[in-house]
Order: sequence, then structure tokens, then C-alpha cells
Amino acid sequence: MTFIIIKTIHLMAAFVYGGFLITDNLIIMRMQKHLSPEEYAKARGGVAKRIRSIVPPALIIIMITGLYMISQVFGTVGEEGMTRFQMLLSLKAFLGIWLGLRGGLQVYAGIQPLVFKGHRLPFVFVLTIIFLSQFMYI
Repeated sequence: MTFIIIKTIHLMAAFVYGGFLITDNLIIMRMQKHLSPEEYAKARGGVAKRIRSIVPPALIIIMITGLYMISQVFGTVGEEGMTRFQMLLSLKAFLGIWLGLRGGLQVYAGIQPLVFKGHRLPFVFVLTIIFLSQFMYI
């Protein structure tokens, strides 16, 4: 029962983070074409205030719950090596940890990324994580 509760919390927080990335990449960034630079800066700034209070804690929750779930389902590596499930879960975990560290260091430590400063790569990583989660159990 604990695992199901943790998984539900994880998914809810992932919807918050993924929803932010979808909104930013597909809607907010496209507003530049239709607004003046001043209007765009004002609109983006208004949205950013609310996002900064919701998204970073959701990202931390995703990391903590994700690491817990991995500890419960990964299993042991056999003599023949990792199973397909374990390999896909490892890749998913790597992408998730990268996203979490990038976001956490940026928001809580003030360390700006050297490359991939926008939200396109995190958006692609989130989509990859979603697809990996669907193919892990096949």
C-alpha cells in the first residue's frame, strides 16, 4: 500500500513538472511571435512568479519518490547481466536524476546551467521518461 501511495504522489508531482514544460515549450515560448518584447516579458514574468513556487518542490518530490520506487523494484542483477527492465529503468533514473540535479542546483543553489539553458532538453527528457515507463514492462 505504501508503494502505491508513493507512486501516486510521484505521478502527481510529475504531472506538475511535465505540465510546466509542455506549457512553456508549446504555449509561452510561442507567445513571442504575437506580443511585443515588453508584453512578452511582462506575461512571462507573471507566469514565472507562480511557477517558481510550485515546480521546484514538485521536482524534489519526484526525485525522492522516484529513488524510493527504484529501490523497491530494481531487483538484483543476475549473472547474465541486467534485464531489459533494469536497463530501461536505469536510463529512466539517469534522465530523472539529471533533471532533478539541474533543477535543484539552478533554483536552490543559484547555479545556472552551462549548456542547455532553455527548457527544450528537459522537455525531451520528460517525454523520453514517459515512453521508457511504458516500454519497461513489455
